[in-house]
Amino acid sequence: MTEPHLLPMPKGDSRLILSAGALLILLALLPLVAPAQAIDKLTQLGIYVLLAVMWNLLAGYAGLVSVGQQAFVGLGGYAMVRLVEAGLGPFPALVLAPFLVALVAWPLAWFVLRLRLGEFAIAMWVLAEVFRGLVMFDPLVQGETGTSVLALNAIDADTRRLAIYLLSLVAASAALAGSFVLLRGRLGAEAQAIRDDEEAAASVGVSTFRVKRLIFVAAAAGCALAGTLWLASAITFQPRTGFGIQWTVFMLFMVLTGGLGTFLGPVVGAVLLMGLQEAFGDFGAWYLFGVGALSVAFALALPGGLVGLWSARRGREPLSMRRQLGAREG
Repeated sequence: MTEPHLLPMPKGDSRLILSAGALLILLALLPLVAPAQAIDKLTQLGIYVLLAVMWNLLAGYAGLVSVGQQAFVGLGGYAMVRLVEAGLGPFPALVLAPFLVALVAWPLAWFVLRLRLGEFAIAMWVLAEVFRGLVMFDPLVQGETGTSVLALNAIDADTRRLAIYLLSLVAASAALAGSFVLLRGRLGAEAQAIRDDEEAAASVGVSTFRVKRLIFVAAAAGCALAGTLWLASAITFQPRTGFGIQWTVFMLFMVLTGGLGTFLGPVVGAVLLMGLQEAFGDFGAWYLFGVGALSVAFALALPGGLVGLWSARRGREPLSMRRQLGAREG
């Protein structure tokens, strides 16, 4: 008699995780030899990876397609501005602000998660515009003029650059590790069941609202952290930038080109986006148009993204969140 059991992680995946650990150590030591410009670019890449992981968690695994995640990016930056104005140091404010945004996202989820598909996507975009309008009424922000976190200027530029870089590296790594643990557990299995068929998931006892709310709030906090890291590197907060649609365009691009619903897709997409920015970033609005058009092209012609293409050729998805069953003698 045979009994089903979960197969252990493939050796290729174990080697990939070990390689990622070694890469993380090298990246942590890189500021000892790399020029300032390279560190700034890697900081930006870390922020992009964080954003992509959050959007993939939301849309790729829970089926919650949002075109308004810039709401939380902007709220994260604004919360940091307000905390610093209240007397908190800039780096403690950077860490605390995402928790405040999570507190906003928790009750907000009760309303938006009752909407379905396109309704949810549009509602999130509308909310982003509402938040932007409300923030602009704050006298501290001064409308579209914005404000600066002057306390950051009191910190030595090299020290500030190093701190922001290491924080972005830790944030991106924690997002990847946290999502891996989450998705390989019960919550991840429930989220993927909801994505595939919410009614069927509910019929077997999955608390669909609870699962979606937890992922929604986690994604909101992650996007807010990306917003605070971006503000720390830019110093100036402007509602047009903080709540700009470009954040969601970037998230869509990274996840769709890398591979929606794949673990490594966001990382691949973030690296691709950085490469395109270096090559075509000077084209301004046309560059953003090209990024959006390429996202649509991938969605239509290559829905699995680059990781999906690689998986189809190799016959296995690297670091897949799908658990495999085997049979053993009972």
